[in-house]
Amino acid sequence: MKNNYKIYINNPRESWITDRFRKEWIDNNKDVTKFLFKSSIIWLIAPWQWENISTSQLKSKKIVCTIHHIDETKFDKKERENFAKRDLFVDFYHVPSIKTFNQVKDLTSKKIFIIPFWVNQNIFKDIKDKANLRERYKIDKNAFTVGSFQRDTEGYDLQSPKLSKGPDIFIDNILKLRNTEKNLLVLLAGYRRQYMISELNKHNIPFMYFERTSSEIINDLYNCLNLYLVTSRVEGGPGAITECAISKTPIISRDVGLASEFLHPSSIANDDLITNAKPNTSYAYEKTKHISIPSGMEKFKEMFFYEN
Repeated sequence: MKNNYKIYINNPRESWITDRFRKEWIDNNKDVTKFLFKSSIIWLIAPWQWENISTSQLKSKKIVCTIHHIDETKFDKKERENFAKRDLFVDFYHVPSIKTFNQVKDLTSKKIFIIPFWVNQNIFKDIKDKANLRERYKIDKNAFTVGSFQRDTEGYDLQSPKLSKGPDIFIDNILKLRNTEKNLLVLLAGYRRQYMISELNKHNIPFMYFERTSSEIINDLYNCLNLYLVTSRVEGGPGAITECAISKTPIISRDVGLASEFLHPSSIANDDLITNAKPNTSYAYEKTKHISIPSGMEKFKEMFFYEN
């Protein structure tokens, strides 16, 4: 298997971080195939799309399934049954954090690998000339900028808050921050930001929205920030934690996903983040640099070599 395995990675096609992970793996590894029938391993990096693969292929290949996180408020009887049905084909699991491991371990008897996704240091990096960046994006040099670059709105109506991402907690913290930062400016990026935009407008909080952006522009925006806030209730990552860390962007987070594995304890709080947490960029950078490409992919290769 070590010498001739071929990995097929199922395609999320959702303009989500997994699309980028899939592309980065393909770009940096030779033992990959775009053809399912030529593969010896199927990596379900998008586990919700597993039924798009035929049963015969699922039975005949080694199946590695990534579970990013489980939103327990939505993990109803139907979701449990779907997990159990897919579990019949899975040989072993990958999870990005200890917190997701603790969710998955009670749902399966299969082996679970805990490996954080790599971070692409060729995209996400510290840019020294931040004044020039702000000028390029027409951001006031005196603004105190706070970032949020992940979805916050449910897709079924494009209005309701995606509570697992904690946009209500974000707004609560921004309202507190407004009391001390008179030039407060929120930078939003990504898709499905309708709820957050509505709340910011309601409270007359200035913001700039960059909807369809490349990863390179996201890195520019990180480098324009005074602070990035992770206010999620549930996470597998998020990618923003390691992206902020490697680009030396000040970040504070609720204790979700990877936060406790990459951020200093003083940078983590569960309630009033603005009052009870403070960034530690040097600590986060040192904790994160070892998962840059290619070293951050090595444990994945070891996982694929695993034999039951």
